[in-house]
Amino acid sequence: MTTAYISHSDFLRHEMGSHHPECPERIQAIEDQLILSRVDGYLKRIEPPLATTEQVELVHSADHVEYVTGHSPTSGYFMLDGDTIMNPATLTVSLRAAGAAIAGVDAVMKGEVENAFCAIRPPGHHAEPTRSMGFCVFNNIAIAARYAISAYGLERVAIIDFDVHHGNGTEAAFYDDPKILMCSFFQHPFYPYSGLDHSDNMVNMPMPASTKGDVVRKMITETWLPRLRAFEPELILISAGFDAHREDDLGQMGLVEDDYVWMTQRLKEIAKESAGGRIVSCLEGGYNLSALGRSVVAHVKALADI
Repeated sequence: MTTAYISHSDFLRHEMGSHHPECPERIQAIEDQLILSRVDGYLKRIEPPLATTEQVELVHSADHVEYVTGHSPTSGYFMLDGDTIMNPATLTVSLRAAGAAIAGVDAVMKGEVENAFCAIRPPGHHAEPTRSMGFCVFNNIAIAARYAISAYGLERVAIIDFDVHHGNGTEAAFYDDPKILMCSFFQHPFYPYSGLDHSDNMVNMPMPASTKGDVVRKMITETWLPRLRAFEPELILISAGFDAHREDDLGQMGLVEDDYVWMTQRLKEIAKESAGGRIVSCLEGGYNLSALGRSVVAHVKALADI
C-alpha cells in the first residue's frame, strides 16, 4: 500500500502579510525537501476538492460559516481575529484545506492508500465551532473526523495532536464525545492557554518549555499508547504541527526529526492493530522553514516505510 500526498497550488495563495509566520513559503519548503530527499516519487499525489458548506458545518455553526463567507474580501485583508487574516483567496484556500482532509479520509477508507499526509494551510486546530483563531479559519482535522463518522459509520476515531500549541478548537468540537479519543501534548503555559480541563476522551499532556524528545517519548509510551490500544481506533487522524522542533522560534520545546519519526512509527503500530493501518495526517504548525521541511519529510518517510 502507498502513502498519499495531498496538496494544491491554492495553498500558496493565502497570505496574511509579508511578516506573518504562517506564510506560503511553508508549503514550498516542504515541496523542496520532498524533491531533495527523493521521496516525492514514492508518493501518490491527490489533488483535493473544495469542502462543501455542508461538510464544514459538520463542525462549525452555520452562523460562523456565514460570517467567514460574508467577510471574504475582494481586495486587501479582513481580520477574523488578531492574528488570523483573510485575503481574497483565503475562503477558497480554507475550503480546499478542509477538502484535502476529507479526501485523505476517502482515500484510506476506500483502500486506495494505507495512509495520507495533507500539506495544507491555513492550519485548523485552533478554530472552534463558532470562531476562527490562531491562524486557523476552519478546523480541518475536526471536519475530517466528523466526515469519517458520518460518511463511513465509524464508531471510534483517534485524533493525535503533537503541535506545540494545544488544539483548543478540536477539543471544543469533541469534548465528551465517546466516538473520539484525542491525545495531545503541548507546551504549557503557552497560547492558547487551554487544555487543562479533564474529560474521559481528552488525554492532554501539558509540557513545560524546554522539554525534549526523551520526556515526550516516555509520556507517549506510558500514557497515550495504553489509552489508544484500549480505545481500538478504526481511524487515526494526526494534527501534525512541527513547531515543537528545537529550531522553531514560535515554541520553546526541544524535539528533533527523529522524535517525529518515533511518534509516527508508534502510531502506525496502533493503526495496524485496529484500523487497518489507516492514518490521515494534516499539517498544522511549523514555522522555521528548514526544520519544517526536514520534519515533514521525516514524518512522511515513516508513514511510507521509506
